[in-house]
Amino acid sequence: MRPLARRDARDPLPVALVVLTLLSGCVDAVSYLALGHVFTANMTGNVVILGFATAGAPGFSAAASLNSLLAFLAGAVAGGRISVHARSRRSRILLTLTAEATAAGLAAAASALLGASTDAQRHLVIALVAVAMGLQNAIVRVLAVPDLTTTVLTRTLTGLAAESTLAGGTNPRALRRIVSVGSILLGACLGALLLRHAGAAWVLLAVAACVALTATGYAAHPGSRSH
Repeated sequence: MRPLARRDARDPLPVALVVLTLLSGCVDAVSYLALGHVFTANMTGNVVILGFATAGAPGFSAAASLNSLLAFLAGAVAGGRISVHARSRRSRILLTLTAEATAAGLAAAASALLGASTDAQRHLVIALVAVAMGLQNAIVRVLAVPDLTTTVLTRTLTGLAAESTLAGGTNPRALRRIVSVGSILLGACLGALLLRHAGAAWVLLAVAACVALTATGYAAHPGSRSH
């Protein structure tokens, strides 16, 4: 199998990962703004928040952060199992995105039917969303597409600066890196705006639908069968 870095232009995977990056921004907008200052996609931020909460900083919940972290890990384990047993890259991606869309859809249903007015209700929604993001991160790690990690931007930003012309570099993958950063920024902005006008359940439903559409578009693309 050819290295991932040598994919030709017919491969739909980079576009799919850009869409997932945007959706990750939406997800963290919902979790942080509507579910009590917790991250469900960005686990670096979530671990930092867990530290704040453990130290007694106001406005943060150690239980919510720990719930998100453990659910994310459970989703990553499930994603890892899918990658081990799936027979091809295409099947790995489609099975994982289907599972992610299902978890996000269940989170939307839980938010719509139960709300998030109590800790138990909020923790259920957090857990379902975190499972979805754990699944996504598991397949992204297996695919290992440079600078398209969907949730983590520290290395992308570092590469953009450290390998720039200003630093004496050649700006490798500069456009991809800028698109990745811009996608998660746009997703966070859209998520925050949608929350103001539609509520968490509708935003999560939109995320689930977009993940499903991404899987469908990837499956329908002829390039997905040749990698």
